[in-house]
Amino acid sequence: ADHPVMIVTKSALVTRDIDLLAPMAEKGLVRVALSVTTLDRKLARAMEPRCSTPPKRLEAIRALSDAGIPTSILMSPIIPALNDHEIERVLDSGKAAGAAEASYVLLRLPLEVSPLFRDWLLRHYPDRYRHVMSLVRSMRGGKDYDAEFGKRMKGAGPYAWQISRRFEMATKRLGLT
Repeated sequence: ADHPVMIVTKSALVTRDIDLLAPMAEKGLVRVALSVTTLDRKLARAMEPRCSTPPKRLEAIRALSDAGIPTSILMSPIIPALNDHEIERVLDSGKAAGAAEASYVLLRLPLEVSPLFRDWLLRHYPDRYRHVMSLVRSMRGGKDYDAEFGKRMKGAGPYAWQISRRFEMATKRLGLT
């Protein structure tokens, strides 16, 4: 139907549709973004147990890119003091796999998500719990979440600014838009 589409996924199974996506890409009708939250297999298994592994997602970026499908790497969520130290490595890996663009989203903890994340963090990283939550609140006006448009995805304050600048510098260095 020549309807444009943007696919955002954490699953390498998107490569099963290359035969459909490649002709759409030739017409400029499709883009695919794969979320690569971490390159640390232990963290990935704990955080996203039913998702494709980080290497499989990077392989998917390569396969899509090789097929001529515009592909992005999405680092989402960036969790302060948990995976933010990986920003540059994740972007380097995405570029090496063929990604042409990159974006990120800071951890968002709206409504019922906040207690679920807190419980997960206490179970998997109890030693980092206070530090992570302190940094999250520092980027969310003292709260777990700020729904204000323009802040909910990127946060505010010095730590959010630092993440933004690091991301911006890495994407510029790599030629990712």
